[in-house]
Amino acid sequence: MSWIHQWTAMTRWRRSRRPPVNRAFTTLALALFVIAAGVGAYALRNVPSRPIISGHARVIDGDSLMVAGTEVRIYGVDAPELFQRCTREGREVLCGREAARQLIALIAGQIVTCERRDIDRFGRTVALCRVDGVDLGRALVAGGHAVSYGSYLQEEASARSERKGVWAGQFIRPREWRDRERGRFAPGA
Repeated sequence: MSWIHQWTAMTRWRRSRRPPVNRAFTTLALALFVIAAGVGAYALRNVPSRPIISGHARVIDGDSLMVAGTEVRIYGVDAPELFQRCTREGREVLCGREAARQLIALIAGQIVTCERRDIDRFGRTVALCRVDGVDLGRALVAGGHAVSYGSYLQEEASARSERKGVWAGQFIRPREWRDRERGRFAPGA
C-alpha cells in the first residue's frame, strides 16, 4: 500500500470516529451564529440611536412640553408642579406657575429640538431639549426654576448660593410634594 493510500485510510478512520450528530450540530450552530450576527448588524445600522422630535412647543408645566404631538418631559430636571406653592419673604408664591412661565420665556415661540433619552413610567418621552442651542433643562436649573436629577448639579449649586427662583425662600422638592399630595387624597387619609 502506498503512503497516499495509508494517509487516506487514516484520515477516513479519524473522521469516522467523530459521530455525524456532532458534525451536524457544529455546522448548525455556526450557521445560526453567522445569521444572528448579520441580523444584529443590520438592525443596529437601521435604528436611529436617539430619535429627534422637533417643532413648535406648547408648555404643559415647568418641565413638560408638547412637541410635534408628543408629550415630552425635559431630561435631568424636576420642576415644581403647576399648583405647588413656595414661601418667599413670608408670602406664598406659585412657584410651579413661575417655572412654567420661565419655560415659556425660554422657548419664546421658537422651534424646540428634543433628543429622546428614555420613556418614563407614564409613557412620556424624556428628552434633552434645546432652543437655538440652549439646553432648556440646564437653563431651568440655573435660574432656580427646577432641581437637578444629577445632570446639572453645578448649576443647581450656583442657583442655590445666589438664591435664585425656588432657592430664594422655602420650598418642598417636587417629588416630595407629589408624594404628600398623593397621600392627602389616598383612601383613609
